[in-house]
Amino acid sequence: MFRHGRVLVRGGSLVAVVGALSLTIAPGGAHGQGPAGSASPPVEVTPAIQHDVSPPLRDMHSAPRSDVPRERPLRPIPANVLAHEQADPVVQSTTLPNVSSTAGLNFAGVGNGDYGFAPNAAPPDTNGAVGATQYVQWVNESFAVFDKATGAIAAGFPKTGNTLWTGFGGNCETRNDGDPIVQYDKSANRWVLTQFSVPSGGPYEQCIAVSTTSDATGSYNRYAFNYGPTQFVDYPKLGVWPDGYYITYNIFNNGSTFAGAKLCALNRTAMLNGAAATQQCFQLSSSFGSVLPSDVDGAAPPAGSPNYMLNFGTNSLNEWKFHVDWATSANTTLTGPFSIPVAAFTPACNGGACIPQPGTTTKLDSLADRLMYRLAYRNLGGTERLVVNHSVKSGGTKRSEIDGLRWYELRNPNGASGATVFQQGTYSPTDGSSRWMGSIAMDKLGNIALGYSTSSGSLFPSIRYTGRVPTDPSGTMQAENTIKAGGGSQTGNLHRWGDYSSMTVDPVDDCTFWFTSEYLKASGSFNWSTQIGSFKMPGCP
Repeated sequence: MFRHGRVLVRGGSLVAVVGALSLTIAPGGAHGQGPAGSASPPVEVTPAIQHDVSPPLRDMHSAPRSDVPRERPLRPIPANVLAHEQADPVVQSTTLPNVSSTAGLNFAGVGNGDYGFAPNAAPPDTNGAVGATQYVQWVNESFAVFDKATGAIAAGFPKTGNTLWTGFGGNCETRNDGDPIVQYDKSANRWVLTQFSVPSGGPYEQCIAVSTTSDATGSYNRYAFNYGPTQFVDYPKLGVWPDGYYITYNIFNNGSTFAGAKLCALNRTAMLNGAAATQQCFQLSSSFGSVLPSDVDGAAPPAGSPNYMLNFGTNSLNEWKFHVDWATSANTTLTGPFSIPVAAFTPACNGGACIPQPGTTTKLDSLADRLMYRLAYRNLGGTERLVVNHSVKSGGTKRSEIDGLRWYELRNPNGASGATVFQQGTYSPTDGSSRWMGSIAMDKLGNIALGYSTSSGSLFPSIRYTGRVPTDPSGTMQAENTIKAGGGSQTGNLHRWGDYSSMTVDPVDDCTFWFTSEYLKASGSFNWSTQIGSFKMPGCP
């Protein structure tokens, strides 16, 4: 049944709220269970407050920025409280041969001393995506376009993030607040770039630009969505799906009080065409935070598949199914959460900062209170699959713990009771180093690649990756390769590291993995650099 819709006007903006009750009656199998009789919150339907088409990005002069270094605050979500630390039963205890990948390009991203750039914010929130002919990387608070065949940077880059909204007006143009995401819509051959605008006291907005062609230096359809004066939209994460661009946030009322995750679908078809667009959102309770939307690699999901969304609980994953109906919003539903049991784990550093570095007492932030971007989706041989990772304690002592990467391959997420765990493991080679800030993806043959940071009291933070082929033992990864060895430690009591990295798959061959993350050339603070590396796994042409 459905409640009657109602229309509200807030601050001059039209807001339609339609209450849809979506009941999940799950029998409670071994692979997942939804709460009997659970109801989705009401769906909120809001239009973009403005949209236009930009001039070519290549012709825009980079907007000015502040050169005063600032640390971006971490807004933590409520942690899963454990009575005691738990032994991890799936820590990989054997070492397979070195990952037999074929190296591609390996070149500097936007970072200290490269391309005339100097950091003015920490952490960099390093992310990027690969397209038909280009690689786009965005860090706080600038982005750049590279030729994916040579690694050469495009003329006029890097540019500050808000350059993309030059002439747009409002806070998207005047502010450059970061938390950026770059995506490539593979089926449409378009770029999707987004960052938030969060002035003190609001209004809080998300600025989204969709390219009009496959050329990232060309023109963009630009949009701004307003979340009002109280809903600070933190940690936005974007996934591409056939029926929408799905974006999730952690909502902090007035920028301070955690209010739960907000899950939104943006009208992809309208935004690809530069037309007026709406979004449909669900606000979860404060019991749920840092939910990731699924993001398609390769073949499209079966027709009508909902977008699958995940976060984690105590020794479990939580799954939601978001079905959007753009014609009749009363038919839009959010079903879940389905609880998916996983092997026991203890979040790394209790979710805080404990990663050691050489020559300093400054420890790095694990960001282990959430799943790490992306939640990569693949429809392979008619079987729907998801891969995702997060950071967990894998060994050591309370005073000197060692952290590793818990990763999962889930299958059949559209099952009646949610996904099943096909395989899981904790990657933590026995060398005394911690590994964290991972990003994971799967290629068209089912090979999996996992990139991450690694550090110890004797190893500067470095960028590495591992991987597996389908014939490897279940739950295991091969020995790692290095993309960039670090040359220094982050000092000055600056704990923030990353917030995310990015592993994406080339849409042309559906084989080549591209990974980007951060490191330091020399010890210091606000002097981070980034690297971009590509590689293929065995047998993928």
